[in-house]
Amino acid sequence: MEKRKLGSTGPEVSAIGLGCMGMSDFYGPADRNESIATIHAALDAGITLLDTGDFYGIGHNEMLIAEALAGRSRDNLQISVKFGALRDPNRGFLGYDSRPVAVKNFAAYSLQRLRTDHIDIYRPARLDPSVPIEETVGAIADLIKAGHVRHIGLSEVGSETIRRAHAVHPIADLQIEYSLVARGIEDDILKTCRELGISITAYGVLARGLISGHWSKEHSGPQDFRLLSPRFQAGNIDTNLALVDSLRAIAKDVGASPAQVAIAWVAAQGKDIVPLVGARRRDRLTEALGALEVKLTDAHLAALANAFPPGVAAGGRYPEEHLKHMDSEKRAS
Repeated sequence: MEKRKLGSTGPEVSAIGLGCMGMSDFYGPADRNESIATIHAALDAGITLLDTGDFYGIGHNEMLIAEALAGRSRDNLQISVKFGALRDPNRGFLGYDSRPVAVKNFAAYSLQRLRTDHIDIYRPARLDPSVPIEETVGAIADLIKAGHVRHIGLSEVGSETIRRAHAVHPIADLQIEYSLVARGIEDDILKTCRELGISITAYGVLARGLISGHWSKEHSGPQDFRLLSPRFQAGNIDTNLALVDSLRAIAKDVGASPAQVAIAWVAAQGKDIVPLVGARRRDRLTEALGALEVKLTDAHLAALANAFPPGVAAGGRYPEEHLKHMDSEKRAS
């Protein structure tokens, strides 16, 4: 397994990471045994980076990971945890809390649920508008001094916030959506990260399955977050699925699946970028791992650039009420 370093001060991780969110939340029911088997298969294949959030399944995802890791070595394994999202008993969202006292409280619960003595990368899930980022990062830095956390990450924030955070403590990586149909970071954020020596852990590399080559309009169930996503709604979905036809044609020429080409494209954008794949099943994981063997020629990259120019997707990547709380969506003036 190829390795990539997260930032100038972060850990060395596998060239592809496993996003575990879908095993507990947002995409409808998941099979517990298959989820654990998928985590095991990922570890056996050399994946060392597992990504979760303390609010995924309201703690369920962390406990699932702990169960999967039971009896396995914690050495050379990196667990990335997002915190701060507040939820109610009906799984609704109540906002974000990144006060220093809350940061340390969230970390205590995550350490318990994960059955570990440290979190490798700890990050606020979103910017809390009522708390200066310096205070949040300072609280995580305290956790590092105490030995409970190893590195600090950020998630879905813009360049100004990245700079302010990095001035307090070195930031290992920014977790943010990046794919053939979500290229907003190329405007400014990616440049800022590279200037400061911060890596990108890219989620949504298959646009929540939209460009995987497997998804159809019949696939969303009642508990599926995609029902709220503008890109999956009437008026946009047919346009976006037509993009998959273009990807499928290019993938045929490459000799790979559409999903493999989409993941390989993200990985090809720089050694400082680590794609996260949200596989919930072993067969999907096997397909994703095949992306590491895909070699995109200049001709393939040119064809992809022509088929997927920035802004090609119809509809926003999140509902408007979500976007207004996302610091990463603020454009520099």
